[in-house]
Amino acid sequence: MALLVNRIDKNILKQRLKEERFQRKTISFYRYVNIKNPQELRDDLFKKWDELNCFGRIYLANEGINAQMSVPEQNWENFKEHLFSLPYFKEIPFKHAVDGNGKSFYKLIVKVRNKIVADGINDSGFDPSNTGKYMNAEQFNEAISHPDTIVIDMRNHYESEVGRFERAYCPDADTFREELPLVIEHLKGQENRKVLMYCTGGIRCEKASAYFKYKGFNEVYHLHGGIIQYAKEIKEKNLESKFKGINFVFDERIGERITEDVISNCHQCGKPSDRHVNCKNDDCHLLFIQCEECDTKMEGCCTPKCQDIIHLPIEEQRKLRKGRVKNGPECLSVYKSRLRPNLAEILKTEIQIK
Repeated sequence: MALLVNRIDKNILKQRLKEERFQRKTISFYRYVNIKNPQELRDDLFKKWDELNCFGRIYLANEGINAQMSVPEQNWENFKEHLFSLPYFKEIPFKHAVDGNGKSFYKLIVKVRNKIVADGINDSGFDPSNTGKYMNAEQFNEAISHPDTIVIDMRNHYESEVGRFERAYCPDADTFREELPLVIEHLKGQENRKVLMYCTGGIRCEKASAYFKYKGFNEVYHLHGGIIQYAKEIKEKNLESKFKGINFVFDERIGERITEDVISNCHQCGKPSDRHVNCKNDDCHLLFIQCEECDTKMEGCCTPKCQDIIHLPIEEQRKLRKGRVKNGPECLSVYKSRLRPNLAEILKTEIQIK
């Protein structure tokens, strides 16, 4: 059987997306459900969604599905009818993108994984279905206003850096797997206090709330539908947004603006900015915050070294990358997000050397 993947060059795909003359819906959805044969289901979904010209990033596992997708508006009803016809996903709730921009993905990726959210939990006694209680936007706003409640951001550091709820504890972690023990340690001795948690679309909090209950916390609540649903509800109900800034999203848009507050700074010059970019050097692609002024000055690169590399002929760039061990001492990809590089200091040092 043919390999059900897209092998077309990404630049061609992005150009095709740019030239589309129809609208797309950007959605996300998830469900924890016992899937018996995720590989077989994966192939069936890929064939149907490819036929409907859907794009996105979808993960399947025995424990369920986690999907972020872009669906052509003309195929929306067909997409829903097909998805809801599958017993696993009947009436699964969708979260629609805040800005309505359908140019969020340029290809379809459907993968089978061990878990739909990598959590690092290997405890046979843990029951992920025993979750905390949901809160809608109005309830969350009310609960967050009480000083005795604890508010936890269950996202990565680069997500909370550009947008977060008032009074939230934001773990200094790069992954959900790293966050769980950090939060448990942070809350040690406070098991009887009310804990409110939130994430992008709700999937991480769903599992985290069950884990916190398993660890002895008595009052655990999580924001239903995450920040995406919260933004929709406060707009519909004309509520005050307790979330400030940008909601980081894992697609081509990188972020959805919830409020006009800018709570972060450019990693290169220190000026207020919440503009996430990836370094233009293909062997780096560091995710960092760069203001428009630094973008122009640095040509979208994180350091002068990377800026020099992007001006080399493509063949020279490929030679530099060939044979390198990722994250090894001779690799150009040293500025990974988990290293938290001080780009302002690196920039200053490299300019002085030049």
